[in-house]
Amino acid sequence: MAVTLTRGLWMAKYETTQGQWKRVVGELPGELTAELPAGDDFPVGNVNFAEAEAFCRKLTERSRQAGTLPNDWEFRLPTEAQWEYACRAGTTTAFGNSLSSKQANFKGKPYNGGEPGPSLNRAAKVGSYPPNAWGLHDMHGNTYAWCRDWYHVRLPGGTDPDLYPARSTATRSEHGDISRVRRGGCWADDGWPCRSAFRLRFEPERRYDHIGFRVVAVRL
Repeated sequence: MAVTLTRGLWMAKYETTQGQWKRVVGELPGELTAELPAGDDFPVGNVNFAEAEAFCRKLTERSRQAGTLPNDWEFRLPTEAQWEYACRAGTTTAFGNSLSSKQANFKGKPYNGGEPGPSLNRAAKVGSYPPNAWGLHDMHGNTYAWCRDWYHVRLPGGTDPDLYPARSTATRSEHGDISRVRRGGCWADDGWPCRSAFRLRFEPERRYDHIGFRVVAVRL
């Protein structure tokens, strides 16, 4: 379904890093693992939805106090529509024509005939792979990114869709749970789940080492 975005936004060039988390919040939200090693330039992972939102609120507050963010702007998680728009970077296909594991940190089979490359089997430092056409790194692979929407099987389309408050209509899993959305694939995936339109649900209270986030700045 067609989507129209009428409001500008700024998206972070990289996934939120462990170093950024420590500067804004303090102690990391979850344990490090063999696949998610320690390092200020590595993405933060093992973070649940509420913790990612709390980071955004604290970053907003500190940035306003420092005078680096106007009071009518805030940092937050992107909507699915905003995330996909930034991931596509002006293209209308999944990655362009194909995705090589030299272009993104994923494991296993490249997408649509992409050239095979190394499989790290772990997170990489942010910015280790080439950016997309808009200068954004790791939109495909490395770690999944939380989006702010409640998961719905069918996206609504339309103008500036935002399913953040739409809890009552969220699609329930076979176990009766409702979820937020994660996007982008990760180091443990084949190439195909890293495509720009691929969507996965994840319960907001859960965490995993391959799930992190990146922030957007939007005008209120």
